[in-house]
This record gives sequence, C-alpha cells and structure tokens, in this order.
Amino acid sequence: MVMKTNGFIEGGFPDELRRVLRSVGSEWGDVVDDMEALQVVPLKGAMTNEVFRIIWPTKCGNLNRNVLVRIYGEGVEAFFNRDNEIRTFECMSKHGQGPRLLGRFADGRVEEFIHARTLSAADLRDHEISALVAAKMREFHDLEMPGPRNVLLWNRMRDWLVQAKSMCSAKDVKEFCLDSLENEINMLEKELSHEYLDIGFCHNDLQYGNIMLDEETRSITLIDYEYASFNPVAYDIANHFCEMVANYHSERPHILDYSKYPELEERHNFVLAYLCSAGERKTLLSACCKLYEYLIFVWQIPVIHTGKQPSEDEAELLLQEVEKYTLASHLFWGLWGIISGYVNKIEFDYMEYARQRFQQYWMRKQKLLASSEKAPDNHVDGYVVYDR
Repeated sequence: MVMKTNGFIEGGFPDELRRVLRSVGSEWGDVVDDMEALQVVPLKGAMTNEVFRIIWPTKCGNLNRNVLVRIYGEGVEAFFNRDNEIRTFECMSKHGQGPRLLGRFADGRVEEFIHARTLSAADLRDHEISALVAAKMREFHDLEMPGPRNVLLWNRMRDWLVQAKSMCSAKDVKEFCLDSLENEINMLEKELSHEYLDIGFCHNDLQYGNIMLDEETRSITLIDYEYASFNPVAYDIANHFCEMVANYHSERPHILDYSKYPELEERHNFVLAYLCSAGERKTLLSACCKLYEYLIFVWQIPVIHTGKQPSEDEAELLLQEVEKYTLASHLFWGLWGIISGYVNKIEFDYMEYARQRFQQYWMRKQKLLASSEKAPDNHVDGYVVYDR
C-alpha cells in the first residue's frame, strides 16, 4: 500500500473511504472482497488535491477495475465552495463530460477512472492536439449550466485580495503591491467588459494536467472543475495560453518560461479552430476540426466549411480580447499563489510563482491596454523573459 504524504493513507484505508469503496465494489459485483489486495498508485501533477489510482483485482483473475480517489487539499475553502464544485461535477456528468462521481467522504471523493492519458506540457504545442483542445473548449463553453450567466472573475479576485491581505506580512503586502490591486481589478473590469463579449461556462484552469486524451478515439476530456464558472470565453482562452509557459513536472515546477508563450500564428490557429467549431457538434465538429487542422498545418491553405466559417475580423477581435485578458489571468493566479503559500502544504514554491505572475502583469499592462511602444530586448512577444 502506498503511503500518503500527509498521513491520510498509511498502510490502509480510513473507515469512511473503505465504506465508500465497498459500496462501489458491491455495485460492480465482480471485484475481490479483500481490500488489502487493492493497489494504490499516486498520480503526480496535482497542485491543490492529492490524487490516487486504485487498481482493484476482479474475481476473473487477470482483470482489474480502476477508480480514482481524490483527497481534497488543505485550505481549498479559501478558493471555492466544495458543495458548488460537487454540483458542477454532477452536472458535467449528466452532460457526458468528464468522469462520473462514484462516492463521497469527508476528505475527498471517488471518481470514475478515465482510460486516457493526461497531456504533457509539450502536448499543448502539438498542432493536432491543440485543435482538438480548442474544439473541446468551445463545446464546454456552450454547455447549458444552471444559474445566472453572471461573470464571476472580478468579484472572485476581490474576495481573494481581501484574503491575501489578511494573511500577508506588511513586507509582502508592499512587495506584491496588494494595496493597489483593488484599483487594478476595477480598472481591468471597466476596460475589458464589453457587451459584445461571449459569456460561457469556463473551465478557468485549463493547464495541461486538466486535459486528457484518448489515444484511440482522439477525444479530449476536461477534468477538475473547482474553478469553473461563467466568464468571458476570452478569459478562458487567455488563461490556457498563459499555461503554455508552465511545466509542473520539471525539477522546478514553479518556474514559468515566458519564452514559450505561443506566438501570434499559434494563437491565431487556436482561435480559428475554436471559432470553426462554434456551430458544429459531434461528428460534424470532429470532422471539421480534423480537416481544418490537416489543411491549415500541413497544406497551409484556406479551408471552406459547410458550417459556419469564422471571418478574419471575428478571429482578430477575439485574439485582441484574449491578449488583454491575460492580464486578468496574471492577477488571478498571482493572488491564488499568495494564498496557497499560506494554506497549502504541497511541495511547490507558491510565492515565487505568484511573484512571476505579478511581474508579468505590471510589465504587460501598458503594452496591452495603451502603449504601442517597442518592447525592451528582454521581451518575447511582449513577455518578460528572465534568466534562471
């Protein structure tokens, strides 16, 4: 039995989790009764929760069942309401999105194990995979979810700012300019809120570890909906682009390499793949996006679809909004990093992560919102690149 680092699993299962697993096993009816026969495999890369694959032998001998056990991270109540997140999870399951919820216990839950691989940092730069992610993102944004379609981004950041200031020392408040961030949030909300913006149900944390690919069907599954809410879709795309600079499985997972921020052509191709799927679903959507990816990236020629064909003006407008919303992404995850540094015990330098996000915000703000001046030499596509 694999030991869990914070002592939750130490040579055996807690009684409450054991009861949930037995309930799941009884529904299957073909797994062995001996709980000691279960193999526990920790899954790496999670930054809030701890996640384990449970391999459960069946009575058939060489066949196994699998479930995923998610142990909630410490201090997550600072970021989101767990009951709301569970409701989102269940609603997603009804829409055929993501894994099914199999059971709950006080410190976590048991989920269906998806037989697909989690993407790597390099996968996000693969042309075919990127087009598939873009199409899946659009499908996600178009889901009919309960509740008013109100943008949550700005008020969530204001709430996090209050929490961050209450936790930080005076030194940290000054270093991170926390006393000025309320004005920055208000300014961004005013500058970036437009009636023409598309509001959808956004994932809000679309880093590579939250995207799974079935190698056989080439289907994409988005997982982990803790931060999901209604927001401008431009913000969700912007956040995804920002995540392309991260590699959370490197020796220094908190270091962000902004030389890897996607260049204009890559961003343009992603946005076109996203827009091309707007009016097409299921078989048509899949065929459209695969054809689009093949012709654009292999033959480099325009594509004519039987469905809605996005105009260049439409793509350019969305691209401009996406770039501006990277500023909101930097503030959002900068605040998250500060709070996490105080409440989360996972081995990750949250404060340094926050420092990098805020640095990028201040360096990019003028360029994106007002100035057309030439960027300094240490910029790559507008991003500051540090030697580390």
